Amino acid sequence: MKNLKIGDLTVSIPIVQGGMGVGISMANLASAVANEGGVGVISAAGTGMFQKGRRKDFLEANLTSLIEEIRKAKENTKGVLGVNIMVAMTGFADTVKAVIKEGIDIIFAGAGLPLDLPRYLEKNSKTKLIPIISSARAAKIITQKWLKNYHYLPDGFVIEGPKAGGHLGFKIDQIEEERFQLETILPETIDILKPFEEENQKRIPLIVAGGIYDGEDIHKFLSLGADAVQMATRFVATHECDASEAFKQVYLDAKEEDIRLITSPVGLPGRAIHNAYLNAVDLGKKHPFSCPFDCIITCKKEEAPYCISLALYNAKLGKMSHGFAFAGTNAHRVSKIVSVKELINELIEGYKQKAFKHALS
Repeated sequence: MKNLKIGDLTVSIPIVQGGMGVGISMANLASAVANEGGVGVISAAGTGMFQKGRRKDFLEANLTSLIEEIRKAKENTKGVLGVNIMVAMTGFADTVKAVIKEGIDIIFAGAGLPLDLPRYLEKNSKTKLIPIISSARAAKIITQKWLKNYHYLPDGFVIEGPKAGGHLGFKIDQIEEERFQLETILPETIDILKPFEEENQKRIPLIVAGGIYDGEDIHKFLSLGADAVQMATRFVATHECDASEAFKQVYLDAKEEDIRLITSPVGLPGRAIHNAYLNAVDLGKKHPFSCPFDCIITCKKEEAPYCISLALYNAKLGKMSHGFAFAGTNAHRVSKIVSVKELINELIEGYKQKAFKHALS
């Protein structure tokens, strides 16, 4: 596999571990991936839920916990680390400022267009800024805004397709359409960014995400022009993943028909492993609640049948009767728990085998 270059950063393996909240990808998983040469990513979503007294000042707890996770990860690796921050998250600006101050290598920003993200960089900041998008149009809008307002070219983009787990940047009726698949969006984005790259003499690496499962998938998308892939689902089934063993077991037990689309209280479609909790939601057995966190600005808490943060918090702890697991389309293919090292080696070997077959054809 080729290296992934993001400005002056060089990542030896072109694999980014996707950020998974609430508490699924934290310091342990991120540092393990970074140690194997990929980009390890901590999710900023809901880290404060694991601190005592979180309901008194959730935003402060979230920030304190996130900083602790970053420092813990840095103690365990000299590799490349990122933080995934949702634009729709309450306290987005304060979170961005804090992780830049901590010297994080990369900020991945999605769940909204991060149109003002460069404004938070300080003079000597080395943090790279990579928006997460779901269309070439979004890449163009962000690039134009950043250049016009901040004279800053994005350090890269993550293009997330509709086969991803968690919240999706598509409407329900777009998810199966060919024009919204990665195979279509990737070349469109390459073409739309080319003039910006040429004019500014800077490469904008593209990282594709959503439904990428094995080395053959990695070879496919790198051959189509991607610089790297982002994978989340595969890293859940690792010993180092910060989720409970009960959470991981849900992946092992999942059948293809269990992985379904849901409508999240935050106003976006999502993909999850269906269970009794979600069945109760479908049957109307959940009712509007008193919001304890006010963590997502787009959450329709006055009419939401459940708290998404609490559901994901319970799931992380293995309390699946009170929550559920987000997952990508290929989660049902997971059959065992392995180490991050074993997974990375498997992906590299699968890539090599596909590359060899491709060279012979």
